[in-house]
Amino acid sequence: MDFSFTEDQKLFREAVKEFLEKELAPKWDKIDEEHWIPTETIHKMGEQGFFAIPVPEEYGGQGGDFTSAAIVVEEVAYHDPSVAVAVFTLLNNAWPFILYRYGSEDLKQEILPLVGKGRGFFGIASTEPHGGSDVAGTRTKAVKEGDYYVINGEKIFISGVRESMKQLDLGSWFLIARTGPEEARHKAISAIAFIGNKNGKVPEGFEYSILNTIGRHGISTGMLTFKDVKVPTRYLIGEENRGFYYAMEGFTLARILVAAANIGAARWALERMVEWARTRELFGGRPISSFQGVSFPIAEVAMELEAARLLVYEAAWMADRIYIKKEPGLKPKDLNFYSASAKLKAVETGFKAFKTLMLTYAANSYVKETNVARGFLGQLSYVVGAEGAQNIMRYIIAREVIGKEYVKG
Repeated sequence: MDFSFTEDQKLFREAVKEFLEKELAPKWDKIDEEHWIPTETIHKMGEQGFFAIPVPEEYGGQGGDFTSAAIVVEEVAYHDPSVAVAVFTLLNNAWPFILYRYGSEDLKQEILPLVGKGRGFFGIASTEPHGGSDVAGTRTKAVKEGDYYVINGEKIFISGVRESMKQLDLGSWFLIARTGPEEARHKAISAIAFIGNKNGKVPEGFEYSILNTIGRHGISTGMLTFKDVKVPTRYLIGEENRGFYYAMEGFTLARILVAAANIGAARWALERMVEWARTRELFGGRPISSFQGVSFPIAEVAMELEAARLLVYEAAWMADRIYIKKEPGLKPKDLNFYSASAKLKAVETGFKAFKTLMLTYAANSYVKETNVARGFLGQLSYVVGAEGAQNIMRYIIAREVIGKEYVKG
C-alpha cells in the first residue's frame, strides 16, 4: 500500500500553497471581519483553476480529479481557517460536476464555463425551514405549465447568496423541488438548474435575504423565496422525478470536500496550539507543554487529524476510481461508506482541534485579535449541519455496514 501523493500532486499542492500564501493568508481575518470575499480574489482563484476541477476542459472545467479538488479545498481552509472561502470552493467543485454528469448540453455550456473561470457560482439549494436533512420531504413545488415550471416555496441556509446576486456574472443553484405528490416522497422530486442572477437579471417572483450567522462570515448564508417563479423546462437536470437520486450523489461527493476543508482548518489549529504550548511560559519559566494537561490533548488531536486525513484522501481516491478512471465493477453507491466516514471523522476532529486550541490559549482565545474564535465558529457550522447532519453520517455508515433493511426505522 502506498500512502504518498504522486510527484505531480505534490507539485500541484505547492503551487496552490504559493498562491494562497500571497492571496488569502494575509487577509482571511479581514474577510471574516468584513463579511466579504473580495470579488477579485474569486476571479483570481478561477484563473488559478480552483473551481470545476473534475469537470472536463471542454465544458470550462480543469479536467482534473477529486483528489486534486480535495488538495485545493484543504489548502484553502488552512489559509482561511474560518472555512468561508473553502465553502465557496468546495461547492463550486462538487455541484458543477453533478451538473456536468446529468445536465443537458445547453445547460452545461451556459453555466459551467463561468463557474470554472470564477465568474459564476453553482451551489446547492435543498434545505427548507421545516427540516434540513429531510430532502425527501421537500415542500418547494415546481408545477409544469406548458414550457415552464412554476416554482413556489422556500429554501434556507443556502450558501453563496450574496456572492451570486451581487458579485458575480452568474448566480445559480442545483434546486430541489417537488414535481409530484408529497406522499410519493423521494420518487417525486426533480432537480432544476435555477439561475437567480444572470448579468444582473433576476427572475420575477424570486426574492432572497441574508441570514446573520455567528461565524464563517466571509461567505454569505441566506434564504431563497419563490413566488410563482417561472423557469423554462429546459433547465430540468436529467429526468423529471429523479432529482433526489442526483442530489444524493452530489452530497456524497460534496462530503469528501467538506471533510477536506475540516482537516485543512484543523491543521492550522494544531500548528497554533503547538507553537503556543512551546512558547507560553508559567511557574518560573516552564513552557506549558511540560504539563500533561496541555500536551496530551495536543497529542490526541495530532493522532486523530492523521486518521481523518487518511479517510479523506481514501474517499477522494475512491471517487476518482468511480468517476474519473471509471473502473469496472464500481458504482457511485460504493462511495457512500467512505464519504460519510470521512465527513464524520473530519468534522468531529476539526471541532476537537479548535476546542483544544481555545483551551490551550485559555483567555487569549476569547479576543478577536488571536483569530482563534474565527476558526472555532467556522468549524462549528459543520458540526451543526451542512451536507447532512453528523447523525445522518452515522446512519449512512450503519446502513452500509449492517444493511439497509436492518437499520430502517
